[in-house]
Parts: sequence; structure tokens; C-alpha cells
Amino acid sequence: SLVTVTSTMASSTEPTPMTRVLIFGGKTGWIGGLMAELVKKEGLECFCADSRIENRGDVEAELEKVNPSHVLMSAGITGRPNIDWCEDHKPETIRVNVIGTLNVADLCMMKGIHCTIYATGCIFKYDDAHPLGSGVGFTEESFPNFAESFYSETKGYMEQMLKCYPNCLILRVRMPISDDLFHRNFVTKIAKYERVVNIPNSMTVLTEMLPASLAMAKKGLTGVYNFTNPGVISHNEVLDLYTKYIDPTYTYKNFTVEEQAKVIKAGRSNNELDTTKLMRDMPEGIVINDIKTACDLCFQRMKVNLEKQYGKLPDDLPAEFRRT
Repeated sequence: SLVTVTSTMASSTEPTPMTRVLIFGGKTGWIGGLMAELVKKEGLECFCADSRIENRGDVEAELEKVNPSHVLMSAGITGRPNIDWCEDHKPETIRVNVIGTLNVADLCMMKGIHCTIYATGCIFKYDDAHPLGSGVGFTEESFPNFAESFYSETKGYMEQMLKCYPNCLILRVRMPISDDLFHRNFVTKIAKYERVVNIPNSMTVLTEMLPASLAMAKKGLTGVYNFTNPGVISHNEVLDLYTKYIDPTYTYKNFTVEEQAKVIKAGRSNNELDTTKLMRDMPEGIVINDIKTACDLCFQRMKVNLEKQYGKLPDDLPAEFRRT
């Protein structure tokens, strides 16, 4: 019965050894694809799900077929080119981000499978209790206070539901940064904008944080974790690193949140997340740098990667990255 499954999971002190990993979002998703590479590198059996998460019967059949020890769940809709898409596609957004995510969490619980969910920390905004620049971050217990985009609104109530599942590790990812110019990378997005706001934010440097997520899943951790590098970094600080390492000819202009609001459909979340719990529970041997150090190191790796990919920087960068 269901009750026995959940109680064995809750009471067992030793986590299930990680042997077979099924990744939802592993075939076409950005984070899922990166996780598949990490899982394979560790010599574990890795399966990228064929089923679409909104189709519960298909998800259940695939879980039966693969019989994974662990599930990594990074599938979802962020919209193209950005979350503004969700404003005009609300049923589609709910079908995948709410119903789909719950399908995976619920079925994993019924089968006693640990499930890591790559969620979002874009469910908060600076407020009187957490003022910008104060160093007071939102904790895992904080209740979402940002619903100015439909994407964030759905993610906010999703987290409240996911917290009820004892088998789920819920990771609040924010403004993910990778050491390339992939189109989903926060750096790539803001480097292409004509104007950017300049607000300190908690961010997630994937090269450091994704291996940490695998270690946390192996350790059997569950519940909500703020999944960002400690501290905050601003848009300008990120773009200054881009100028320093990637393109010295690059320039950018700032505008206010009020001016930004005129050119986007949905509001954007700006916040600082408290990483005390994350760092306290982090498995041994995992190095996580503060965000400013992590970003600097990330751009150093990016420089090497882009030189291999394109040639001389900045001259050989694709036209879309060059300021004319």
C-alpha cells in the first residue's frame, strides 16, 4: 500500500544507492542534458525519458520499464524566447509545469523513488523584511511573494504542493549561468539585450552546482533548498566580467525597472536567497564558491571554451553577440 512505501522511505536512515537514473528533460532540456552527461561520467546507468510529463500513463509506464533508483526532473516550459510566452499560453503552462511536475513527483512517491526537482527561486522579490542590499535572504521556509509573471505564479504554488511529497528534493535554481554562450544561459540572454536593469541577485553557476545536486540526491536529501551560489551579483558585474574575459569592445546601457516594464509582458523576479541550509547539508567534498568568485571562474572557463569553439575573441564570435 502507499502508506508502507512512504513510511519505509521516511524511516530508512540509509539512502537507496544511486545505480539507475531516469531524467525527465534529459533529451531536449538544457539542465537535463547537462545532468545526463554528469550521470554518465560517474559510470551510472542513465536513461533520458521519452514520455512527456503531462501524460501520466506514459510516465508511469516508463518508470515501470526503467525501474530507476533515482529520478531527476528538469522538464518544464519556460517559454520561447522567454517567460513572456507563458502569459498568453496559460493552460499549456499549467499542463506541463503543474500537472506534469505533480505526475512525476506523485508517481515516484507511489513507487518509493527519490525524485530531485530542478525548480526555481524566481518566486520572491525584495521586500521590507528582505531589503535589497541588506544581505537578508529569503529562506526555505519563506512563503512566495512574487507572482508578477504567470510562470512564477505557477512555480510558487507548485512548491507548496511539492513540499508535501516526502520523496522529493526541491532545488530553487535562479538565473542559471553556464561556461558557454548557450541561448538559455543568463549571460547570453542579458548580453543580447540593448539595455539591462542593474540589480544584485542570487544566481546559480551550473558547473559548480549541478554536481552538487547529484551528490545531494545520492545522500537522500529531501525538501526545499535554495540552490544558488552564496551571495549576490548584479547584472552590471556579470556584464563587466563578460567585457573583461570575452569581448573588450562590448558595451551595455542600463535602464530602470519601470522602463523595463514597458518592454516586457511579465514582471521579473529580483531577490537574494539565504544559502545557510544548503551549505550546512552539502555532502563532503563538494566545493561551492561565493557567486562573485564562481562567476569569475566561470568566465575564465568560458573564454577557453569559446576560443576552442569559434577561434579568436572577440573577432570570431557570432554576429549576434557583437555590438555593431
